[in-house]
Amino acid sequence: MDQTKAKLIIRQAGVADAPAIARLSVKVYGKADAFTRAEIRGQVINFPEGQFVAEYEGKIVGHCATMIVTSELAFRPHTWEEISNGGYGRPPAPDGDVLYGFEVCVDPDYRRLRIGQRLYRKRKEVCEYFELKGIAFAGRMPGYSRRKRQYPDPADYLQAVKDKKVRDQVINFQMNEGYEPREILPDYIPTDRESGGNAVLMFWTNPLAPPDTGKAVPGLRERVPSSVRVATVQFMMRKIETIDEFEAQVEYWIDVASDYQSDFVVFPELFTLELLSIEGTKLEPAQAIEKVATYTERFVEFMQGMAVSYNINIIGGSHPTRVKLRGGKSEIRNIAYTFLRDGAVHQTEKLHPTPSERRWWNIRGGYGANVIQTDCGPIGVMICYDSEFPELARHLVNQGALMLFVPFCTDERRGYLRVRYCCQARAVENQCYVVTSGVVGNLPNVENMDVHYAESAILTPSDFPFARDGVAADTAPNTETIAISDLSLDALLTARQSGAVQNLKDRRFDLYRVEWAQH
Repeated sequence: MDQTKAKLIIRQAGVADAPAIARLSVKVYGKADAFTRAEIRGQVINFPEGQFVAEYEGKIVGHCATMIVTSELAFRPHTWEEISNGGYGRPPAPDGDVLYGFEVCVDPDYRRLRIGQRLYRKRKEVCEYFELKGIAFAGRMPGYSRRKRQYPDPADYLQAVKDKKVRDQVINFQMNEGYEPREILPDYIPTDRESGGNAVLMFWTNPLAPPDTGKAVPGLRERVPSSVRVATVQFMMRKIETIDEFEAQVEYWIDVASDYQSDFVVFPELFTLELLSIEGTKLEPAQAIEKVATYTERFVEFMQGMAVSYNINIIGGSHPTRVKLRGGKSEIRNIAYTFLRDGAVHQTEKLHPTPSERRWWNIRGGYGANVIQTDCGPIGVMICYDSEFPELARHLVNQGALMLFVPFCTDERRGYLRVRYCCQARAVENQCYVVTSGVVGNLPNVENMDVHYAESAILTPSDFPFARDGVAADTAPNTETIAISDLSLDALLTARQSGAVQNLKDRRFDLYRVEWAQH
């Protein structure tokens, strides 16, 4: 008899599963309360070993999310928003000793396959593997709403369930799985009407936990290099005769960065508009953008080849690109292309075109802000004006970004300083590195690209492990040059955990959060 593939498997979730998991979450909870793709990417990046999916005949029908936290955090009063980091999960705490589960969901069309039971069992395997004290989570109590008059205090309702006077389907299932109810967490999920907003803090004790609980847990520190070398190019716009001249100019700087063994090299926003100087006559702004967009395919192919041949990750500035829309329509968007040295290409659209971009070039705002996984850790890209909107940087860091790259194009010092000050603020707020790259020089025959001002920089948080003024390296004003610096990811992760201030840990999830729409 021929062998057949297993119909139902439980496996570790990956970043590529985010769209399918998000669709499952919408089906189970509705769009308003579902996980977003960005939140799921954050969960996987923060603790890949603790995220699982159930797959039936190739379709994802179950999802389980966990993280490793300290006993102190797990057992003190908390809400779901607070402990789950707004749904993005947390990297394993260095002194973590408890596996905390913050999500289990099963497709309602597949609930007779004991998928929930299998996911709970997988949690126990993870807990035992890392030699943790046990598993904690806050479970729903959906039977409470029907008996609230009889038991005004939810703690009394829980006791009645434990005494077998009342049956609650969820609590009884979890107790049958070996979990012990510890206490009531009020306002855990305020919108859970069936539970009255309450949850039951459950705990399963790991019988195999050694006295000195805690195998080394693979946090971000174990998944990224201790140090990364980055280079930022301050690119000189000049008159050229052919596209080959442009490519030779770009390759020169990639070669320089590669010779210094840089892991990343970043180019400025709209530096490909230099190609318009090839034209014999001055084009109207709308015509100019249409013309430069015709170079997209060659530009992407060329830069992709450079990344592979020079073994370097390239943040390829930004390039106006015609994007096809539904219904046969299309529009121009300002897109940053990231070329990884393994040949992968990622796109990041500028979300906020400046007033002049909209007026002169008819550039439209794009969608999405996704972290990019690289061999040097997760990164994010923000194009110029986008860096002046703090929600975007926080969204990328929530997904796991350690470094943010900001290609920019500004015409005079005031505009440059807006970008510079905001990028420095983003580095402090998010305890991350921010690398900026700007254009200098002029293109007299290109409308709205006449003059430029830039001082490109590699910026750090403001704390003891970093440069005194929060600047790892910068360039002289309006000079064609390159700045290179080694950035310690070890120091960054240490600062996030135990710095003089800990902006990421100290956020008040009980007071505020930013929700991103899905497109």
